[in-house]
Amino acid sequence: MELGLAKHLKLNQLRLISIISEYGQLGIAADEMAMTQPAASRMLSDIEQTLGTRLFIRHAKGMEPTLVGQAVARRAHNLIVELRDLAREVSELKDGGGGTTAIGAVTGAAVGFVIPAIQQLRAIAPRAEIDINVDTSDSLVRDLIAGHNDFVLARIPKQYDANEFEIFPARSESVQLVVRKDHPLANVEKIAVRDLAHFEWVMQSHRAPIREAVEAAFMEERAELPLSITNSTSLLALIAILVSSNAIAPMASEVCDLLVGQKVNAELKVLQLDRSITMSPYYLLQMQGRQLSPLANQLKRLVLAELEQKAANP
Repeated sequence: MELGLAKHLKLNQLRLISIISEYGQLGIAADEMAMTQPAASRMLSDIEQTLGTRLFIRHAKGMEPTLVGQAVARRAHNLIVELRDLAREVSELKDGGGGTTAIGAVTGAAVGFVIPAIQQLRAIAPRAEIDINVDTSDSLVRDLIAGHNDFVLARIPKQYDANEFEIFPARSESVQLVVRKDHPLANVEKIAVRDLAHFEWVMQSHRAPIREAVEAAFMEERAELPLSITNSTSLLALIAILVSSNAIAPMASEVCDLLVGQKVNAELKVLQLDRSITMSPYYLLQMQGRQLSPLANQLKRLVLAELEQKAANP
């Protein structure tokens, strides 16, 4: 079997295994590889004959990898990502460019740590092309596994095994409640959470960490949960609702500091609560065994330095 892997499996065969494992459908894999489904089926049969074992179990809803299939798919996926990154890095070095990297972060981490780190990176790599993907932890980690992000600042969703990642300490997020500057409570001190239930709210949907943190604060106070809630993940939509109503919005402290601070100076204020609200911590995550390009590695070091500085000077 070792000789078969070394001599006979080709890159397009490894790619087929990776795609089938990701989507669980041979038809989708065939489309991704621009080939017919019968051709993809024959290729898979040839691979299984080479390895002397089945890689997938066929059933009515699709294809499920066997234990061997899971192992081969994981290695195949990592190899494909590494080869793609190698081709990209060689091309960048030949062209004399600054390199490219893609990183993901939850909103507070992006504002508080990723953007300052990128500003530092620009001083040493002015031609670098950097993609910042700001999204939920579920989406960020899914894209990290798929190779679309080099590393992410996110929480580890329950459906993933933490052993898949290199995990670097990051931080917990504190939550601020934000309103328009002339809100009825804007200048009130020591507001109790229980007094906020009857106001309109705008925040992320159920299971979002910031929503869970706010609801936990209400439950800890044995207070009635807010009933008038607009769900949105858009910061722009959130601000539009805030400035035109008496709505309350929870924000990560880094986002709040940006909006209320002198650089943006939005027409918003932070409510002065009689208690703190804290979200679960997020981490800097990188896939186990996946090498970063020099540019991505430098950016990771700068982000970690930003996190360490913030921890030392909260």
